[in-house]
This record gives sequence, structure tokens and C-alpha cells, in this order.
Amino acid sequence: MKMSDIRKFRNLKAGQRFLFTGVFYTARDQAHKRLSELIREGKKLPFSLEEKIIYYCGPNPGGPDRPIGACGPTTSSRMDALTVPLLNLGLTAMVGKGRRSPAVRAAIKKNKAVYFVTYAGCGALLAERVSSCRIVCFPDLGPEAVYELTVEDFPLITSIDSRGGSIYEPTG
Repeated sequence: MKMSDIRKFRNLKAGQRFLFTGVFYTARDQAHKRLSELIREGKKLPFSLEEKIIYYCGPNPGGPDRPIGACGPTTSSRMDALTVPLLNLGLTAMVGKGRRSPAVRAAIKKNKAVYFVTYAGCGALLAERVSSCRIVCFPDLGPEAVYELTVEDFPLITSIDSRGGSIYEPTG
């Protein structure tokens, strides 16, 4: 299945696989920390989270003929303590690897968001799915800055669906 309309993510069920074409915003630990500080201070974020997808990734620089180097997922649970406020501001989906905390899983369900996983250990192959890359904010963070990635046929697996169903834990 192919999908590009992120509004349809709410219809997916845990375990569904598909190829996504659209835009991701990368954000790892340090970017999450800065976004959370801005939220706590009541300041405007450098980009809207409404109907956005955050990819837990710190991309490597691309070569002369590639927009990006390896861009594999990082462990999502490292962002769990800082994720709920982002979901409350309209974040639609996250992409990473591994389980999420019960608090994040509850916030995903409450906000009708979705959590996807992608294939770990395949950063160079995933980079082939990226057609453009540009920095959005926090350039001083290097690979942990927020980048906008345009992807084509990027493989995703629905890990936690908008109803709280999970490939890792039973729904009950």
C-alpha cells in the first residue's frame, strides 16, 4: 500500500505496512529538549507541529549527488519524556524504532496520533528514499538539528495506531 495523505493515518491499524511519500521533520534528543523548553516558556515554535511527522533520526551529510547520507531511525523511547507536549500541539505521527512508554501510548490515543517504526540498521538504504533535505532550525546542533526531509516510498510499519493498538503490547 502507498500513502501520502497523513490525515488517513488515523485509519491504520497496528501492524499495517505501507510506503509513505511526503515530508518528515527529523528531531532527536537535543531538538526535543529545545522544543520542550520553548513550549514551557510559552514561546512560538520554529515550525508548526500541526499535521507533521517527526522522524527520530540524525541524518548524515549527503555526498555530491545525494541530498542526505545514512538516515536510520534512533530509539524512540529516549524522547518519551518530551513527547507528550508535542502531541498536545497537534503532532500527527512519529517514526523511530522500539517501544514507547505507557504515557506516550496514552497520549497517542488521546490525540489520535500514530507511531510508526521503520527498519533499523538500514540507514543507507533508507537514504535512497529521500529526495530533498533542508535545515529547519537549530543548525548549531549539527545532525541533531531539525531537518525537513522529502521522502518517496519510505517504508513504515504502524506500531501504535490512533486507538492505542500496538504491535508490542495488547490493547487491553
